Amino acid sequence: MYLVAYDGSRLANAALDRAAQFASATGDDVLAVAVVPDDSAYAVEAGWVPSREVFDRQTVVGELHETAVDIAPSASFQAVTVGRDPAPGNIVAELRTVASETDASVIFVGSENAGRVVVPLVSVGGNVASDDDHDVHIVRHAPPEIHRRFPKSHFYLP
Repeated sequence: MYLVAYDGSRLANAALDRAAQFASATGDDVLAVAVVPDDSAYAVEAGWVPSREVFDRQTVVGELHETAVDIAPSASFQAVTVGRDPAPGNIVAELRTVASETDASVIFVGSENAGRVVVPLVSVGGNVASDDDHDVHIVRHAPPEIHRRFPKSHFYLP
């Protein structure tokens, strides 16, 4: 199982695309995990919504899911909730929990996520980057455009 820390950013999209490419070569499954705080200020900062007034967690989750499926149709998607004003360590703890529950062998992280997710854990015991249970693949560069992939059923359309 390849787990992708997914927030819809350009580099998270590249990490998901990379995980899907690896999975097609290895036969592993891919799970995109979005940790979405119930926090309008966080949603604005993440670029999920233009203003705090229009924040709706379910809409954000739906849009993240739709984008993830466009990039990697064979990937599964899971959204995890954390409370308001989450510390980066709380987000990472949720990712690690899902990684352990799914027995993920590799965690794919976009470098924007690495700055927010992996690096802050250096001060917290048992961080993602040093966890012996999972390899970590950090994607630092995104291609100019990630092409939408279609499930096999689209190949047979007239």
